[in-house]
Parts: sequence; structure tokens; C-alpha cells
Amino acid sequence: MESGHVRRPWVVGVSGASGTPYAAAVLRGLLDAGESVDLVVSRASRLTLLDETGIAFRDAHWQEDLRTWLARGADGKPDTFVADVGDVRYWAAGDLAAGPSSGSYPAKGMLIVPASTASVAGVALGLSKDLLQRVASVTLKERRRLVVAVRETPLSGQTLRHMVALDEAGAVVLPASPAFYAGATHIQDLVDFVAGRVLDAAGVPHRLYRRWEGELGGSRKD
Repeated sequence: MESGHVRRPWVVGVSGASGTPYAAAVLRGLLDAGESVDLVVSRASRLTLLDETGIAFRDAHWQEDLRTWLARGADGKPDTFVADVGDVRYWAAGDLAAGPSSGSYPAKGMLIVPASTASVAGVALGLSKDLLQRVASVTLKERRRLVVAVRETPLSGQTLRHMVALDEAGAVVLPASPAFYAGATHIQDLVDFVAGRVLDAAGVPHRLYRRWEGELGGSRKD
């Protein structure tokens, strides 16, 4: 780190909801954009990651496991992305004394992707049961950008009320809902669309999907 330079990362929280490929795509997008990342992987998300990718995420070997995860596409096959995790800092989910747990820690904001209904409830109610929830609470109180990519369907009334509470607190509630107008032909295209919308909400530039530009003369303008 250069002298006088303050590292201001995006904190990425991965909860236990299905959708770990969304998290991988967001992480790849942030690293491609030259952003620093602080990563929090919840205990429940490790089980989901193992189920969806076969990767066992381990505290002691997180760099190796993260590289393996980011180098794999949504279909489980090797991706062309070469993971450079040099500017990723990992914090254990049970470490409530971690840097990002304090409002004085210079983070840009937080992206929870995917966000389970349990994590949505915990953040909405200010429970801070683990580091992911604690950092989200800090992000809200410091008036930093919090993007919550909810991955669940159908949604109960209770969860909808929690989502409204997050919106009123200043968070961006972003359901993980792929769109098809961008010409998706592979599963990864749909994953990248959602990841791109998360990065849009964070103000991070990317080229993960083709943007809608309107129609001219009845045909789509490319």
C-alpha cells in the first residue's frame, strides 16, 4: 500500500441463500474494476457453496478456495477468469472484532449477495448475530451504500416488511431477478445480469451485460 493511501474496500457479504454464482460474479466484477474487497462468508453460506460448487471454503485456506471458486462458471465448468485475490481481505464470520465491524473502518459500502431471508431479517432488526449482520448495521448507521440482493421466492409478508424496513433505512433492496432482454444464451449470462445490476447499484463500472438503449425504427439499437 502506498504511503498516504487509504484503502477503502467494498465489503461483500455472502449469506446462506442459494445463489453463490451471483456472489462469484460480483466479486469478479469488483476485482476487474480495480476495487478492493473485504469478504465475509457466513457459516450457512459455506454449506450452500459446497452444495452448489463442491468447494469447501476454509478459513485457513481461503485464498486458495476463493481462487478456485472465482475460476468456475455458473455451470460448474472452468471459467476464463483468472482470479487475482491480491486485494481481497478475508474476515471470519464469527469475528465481531474485525475491522469492518467499526464505523471508523474506511469502507465504501457493503453488498450482500446472495441475501437470505434470515440475513434480511437480521439486518432489518439490527440483530448483529454475526459479522455479516454487524457490518450491514454499521453500513446503515454510517449512511454508506448497502445493496441487499435478496434470493428467495415466494416472499412472505414478514420478509416483505423486513425489505420495506431496509428500504426506509437507506438500503437498496435488489431481488436477484435475471432479465432476458440482454440476449442471454447461457446460465452465466443470467448470473452476470444480476451481478451487473448489483454493481450498478454500487456505482461500480462493469461490462457484465448488454444495456438496453431503446428501439429505433422497431428494431433494437445495439
